Amino acid sequence: MILLTPDLRQQLRTNAVLREMHLARDLAAPDPIPAIKLFNPCGAATWLATELGRDDDTLFGLADLGFGCPELGSFSLSEIASVRLPFGLGIERDLHFVGRVPLSVWSNQARRSGSILLAEAALRSLARTPPGDELPTAPD
Repeated sequence: MILLTPDLRQQLRTNAVLREMHLARDLAAPDPIPAIKLFNPCGAATWLATELGRDDDTLFGLADLGFGCPELGSFSLSEIASVRLPFGLGIERDLHFVGRVPLSVWSNQARRSGSILLAEAALRSLARTPPGDELPTAPD
């Protein structure tokens, strides 16, 4: 499976350039919506990425290796792509993923619940709230 399509690569690079521009001007860094979700089909490891570095390998986002402590940080696309799992499987991209909320909201919810997968369920539940109630857009 191709983990990054050209469109996703461009979206991730654009987010990285916007962050660099904001930091260069001493402005608050943007809080982008994750563009991609990668996951281990044989385990709990999940990654949400918002940015791709100039090296075309370093992703930034939320990483959850399944130990109950999701973290914001950088991770290597090539290392993730090189993982070989049982039955000839590898890390996959969630083809149906739509981020909908900024990374800070994902991070907050994942830390509260202990995983990206539980955060996703909680955010999906919030999306089914009555009209007028909205998904959170900033950390508590």
